[in-house]
Amino acid sequence: MRWMDYEKPIIGLAPMADFTDLPFCRLIRECGAQQTVIFREMVSAEALVRGNKKTLKSLDIHASERPVVQQLFGSDPQAMAEAALIVEKRVKPEGLDINMGCPVHKAVSNFNGASLMREPDKASQIIRAMKSAVSVPLSVKTRLGWSRPDEILKFAKSVEDAGADALEVHGRTKDQGYAGRADWQMVGRVVKEVKIPVLVNGDIVDTQTAQQALVVSGAAGLLIGRGALGHPWIFQEISASLSGHGTLEQPSIQQKMAYLRRHAELQIEHYGQNGLIKLRKHFPWYFKGIPGFRQFRAQAVRITTLNELEELIETIGRT
Repeated sequence: MRWMDYEKPIIGLAPMADFTDLPFCRLIRECGAQQTVIFREMVSAEALVRGNKKTLKSLDIHASERPVVQQLFGSDPQAMAEAALIVEKRVKPEGLDINMGCPVHKAVSNFNGASLMREPDKASQIIRAMKSAVSVPLSVKTRLGWSRPDEILKFAKSVEDAGADALEVHGRTKDQGYAGRADWQMVGRVVKEVKIPVLVNGDIVDTQTAQQALVVSGAAGLLIGRGALGHPWIFQEISASLSGHGTLEQPSIQQKMAYLRRHAELQIEHYGQNGLIKLRKHFPWYFKGIPGFRQFRAQAVRITTLNELEELIETIGRT
């Protein structure tokens, strides 16, 4: 079964550069996200076509992560098609996703990400080229527009006409970045504009906002991005709430630190000892709301070994 045909509402982990890698996605699964669709962080099509070893390694999928949708970024249709075929042959994901929404300067200055919203013909060429190269479902993640939120209406229709199987829409424009509020109502207008499944994304951080986003947008599902950072159990919470099983009890500080420790173990298993350095960007999210947050964060950025992390966790557990 294709992931977009799963029981509604579909719940997914949004792709986030430098965050939704193999260890974090494994942790998400271990925290009860059994029905969640995992969208892995974007990788460069050009780097894959060049055979970059680090990029190829980033494609590895652990069996426990599936179903996995691998996101690609690029602006050349041929390179995107070649990269898609490489991914399909190498790791056989349950789907491929095209990044047409990243707002950061590095992406848009190279005509990737959200810049493709300003070139709908090229965006359509990319979709058609990739569709002809692979057999797995192909989706597109984008935003409401470059500067105007109604730009998505015409763009969404062109994406559908080009052959995309699903669409995920972050309810902000490129110019907004992550400022302001996500416009779920505009996502709802997209839902009415196209026949393919649409997933709503942006400002979904708990069970209440998940329910509101679905009601306001009428979307087939939702993607959770920053709301999952330091909160890997959020998918279990939302699944329980949406299925009528009530509200789950929030984990204690000790339980949160147990999740952090498990995350560290998975990092080391996948990356080696340097994995703890890569884990540092997650620390502020785990420590958010804990008394003494600033003090612990200052200690955490110097951690290089699991023993050092365990000592910090013990200190936090006594707060």
